Amino acid sequence: MILTKAQYDEIAQCLVSVPPTRQSLRKLKQRFPSQSQATLLSIFSQEYQKHIKRTHAKHHTSEAIESYYQRYLNGVVKNGAAPVLLDLANEVDYAPSLMARLILERFLQEHEETPPSKSIINSMLRDPSQIPDGVLANQVYQCIVNDCCYGPLVDCIKHAIGHEHEVLLRDLLLEKNLSFLDEDQLRAKGYDKTPDFILQVPVEGHIIHWIESKASFGDECSHHAYLHDQFWSYWNRFGPGLVIYWYGFIQELDCNRERGILLKACFPTNIVTLCHSIA
Repeated sequence: MILTKAQYDEIAQCLVSVPPTRQSLRKLKQRFPSQSQATLLSIFSQEYQKHIKRTHAKHHTSEAIESYYQRYLNGVVKNGAAPVLLDLANEVDYAPSLMARLILERFLQEHEETPPSKSIINSMLRDPSQIPDGVLANQVYQCIVNDCCYGPLVDCIKHAIGHEHEVLLRDLLLEKNLSFLDEDQLRAKGYDKTPDFILQVPVEGHIIHWIESKASFGDECSHHAYLHDQFWSYWNRFGPGLVIYWYGFIQELDCNRERGILLKACFPTNIVTLCHSIA
């Protein structure tokens, strides 16, 4: 799904005042029925992450953390089964998984002799049964499973979706009888930064030498970051290439074609080999 900048801004504006919940996503789908659920979810997640980055610092002051921790303790004393931590995160407009991390770190600082390492915290967030307090373990679990933008569950889902689309792209290349080298083969040859696939075929009158799969929507922020961190590096090393944003992108971002970076929202059907066309 390719959106104009105006269409994207209209969707983003609707997300300014809504919490990052599945109910909000359902309302967004009702508001924009012509957009796919996957595209809206990707935009929803990216816009919320921008918001969290802008407001992150205020939640990490010592005063804020102590206030959250005392509110958590008071809440579970009244009713340990209630979603105290989840409600607190929604009230102060902070991602539930990130709130869970703050409170878990504060709890362990109080109850452990040595400060907890990042690896221990991450392990407990992935498996809350490791938390040495049953009430807090349940509170953390509620935050993890109800967070649709952050946390270990979301990370696992994103990784699986990314891998799924790389496999899909590989299958499409094989179906077209196109020879290629994948990321693992390139790394075995000593390359560090590599696109997902290296090949050489004309697409829409352009020769492309590489394809990068992105299981996300290409907005201005993410695309410019990818250009800086990945795409121009690939272009310098391998030549012109193609980026597939499987959940769509802002139309105006496809402005580097003549310089050698094409954007598509799906695998191109008009690939032409050196010998014959493939429909």
